[in-house]
Amino acid sequence: MNLHELPMIIFTVASQMAVGMFVVLGIVDLWLSTKVDNKTADRLVTPIVYLIGPVLVIAMITSMFHMNDISNMFNVIRNWASSWLSREILSVVAFAGLGALYAVMQWFSAGNRRLRQLVAFAAAVVGLFLVLCESMIYASVETIPAWNTWVVPFQFFMTTLMLGAAGVSTSLAVMTVIRKRSERKAQALAGTRDRSMVSDRVAAGSGQGGVAVDERPESNRTERKRPLNSADPNAGRTWKDRLGFTHNVRAIQAKPTTEEWDYTTKIIRTSAVLSALAAVAILISYVIHIQNLAMHPSPAATAAAAVFSGAFFWVRLILLGIGAVAVAFVSFRLANVDGLGNPTPLATTAVLGLIVLIAAEFMGRSLHYDTMFLVGIG
Repeated sequence: MNLHELPMIIFTVASQMAVGMFVVLGIVDLWLSTKVDNKTADRLVTPIVYLIGPVLVIAMITSMFHMNDISNMFNVIRNWASSWLSREILSVVAFAGLGALYAVMQWFSAGNRRLRQLVAFAAAVVGLFLVLCESMIYASVETIPAWNTWVVPFQFFMTTLMLGAAGVSTSLAVMTVIRKRSERKAQALAGTRDRSMVSDRVAAGSGQGGVAVDERPESNRTERKRPLNSADPNAGRTWKDRLGFTHNVRAIQAKPTTEEWDYTTKIIRTSAVLSALAAVAILISYVIHIQNLAMHPSPAATAAAAVFSGAFFWVRLILLGIGAVAVAFVSFRLANVDGLGNPTPLATTAVLGLIVLIAAEFMGRSLHYDTMFLVGIG
C-alpha cells in the first residue's frame, strides 16, 4: 500500500462514493416520485442521505492532510481557469455545500419536493464534475504514460458508480434492520404495558387498596407536562423537539410497511446489478490498460505495466470479484418478499460486500500512484 499517498487515496475513493450515492439517490427519488406518496418516498430516500454525509466529511478532512500548509489551498483555487486541481477544490466545496443544503431541507421538510429534487440534481451534477476534475488531474499529465490515458477517468467514474450503488443498497438494508428492531422493542414494550394495566385493574377491583389507573395512551399522558394556555408554541419542548430530532427519529424508525419493502428490494436489486457491472468494467479496463502499457515505447510505461503483475494487484482483483458477487448475486437473492421478516442476512451481506469493495478500491488507487513513472526517468 502506498502510505505516502494515503490521504489522497482516501479522499478520491470516499468522494467518488459520495458522488455515486448522490447520483443514484437522485435517480431513485425521481423514480419514487412517480410511484409512491411523498411520505413513503422520504422514508426510502432519507437513509441514503445519512450515509452520504459522513463519507463526504471523511473525504474532505483527509484531503487536507495532503497539503503541508492548508492555507495553500486558497492560492491554488486562483488558477481555476487553467488548473484541474483548482477546479477540484472548488467543485468539492460546492458539492459539499449543496449536499448539506439538501440534507437540511430533507430533515426539516423545507420547500416542496420539487425544489429539493432540484437541489439534489445540482449536487449530483457538481459531484460528477468533481470526479472529472479528480481524474483529469492525472490523465492530463503527458509525462506519465500510465496516467495519460482514458482508462484513468473511466475507472474513476466506474468506482463512483460501483461504490455509490453499493452504498445505496447498504444504507437501505441497514435501515430496514434498525426499523425492525424498533418495531420489536415497541411490541415488547406494549406487551409489558398491557400486562401491567391488567395487574393494576385487578388490584383496583379487589377492594384491597387498589389505585386508580390512567388508561390513556402514553402520548396523551406526556402532554400534561406542557404548560397549559401558554402563548409560546415551543413551551415545554426540548431543543431536540424544536430541531425536529424527536419527531424525525420516530418517523424514521417507524415500522417498515410491505409497500416500502417492495420498493426497497427493487432499489437494492437494481443497485446491486449496477455495482457488479461497474466492477466488471473495471476488470476489463485493466486488460486494455496493461496491454497498452506493454505496447508503449517508453521504459516508463514498461515499468508501470510491471506494477500490475505482482501479488498486490491480484489480491485487488480477487477482492473486487468477491465484493461484486456479494453485493450483486447474494444481495440480489436475499432481497425478496420474505426478507422483511429477517433483513439481517441481507444487511450483513451488503455491509461486508461494501467493505470489501472499498478495500479493493483502496488497493486499486494505491496501484494507480505506484505507476507514477516519468518519461525519461522510468
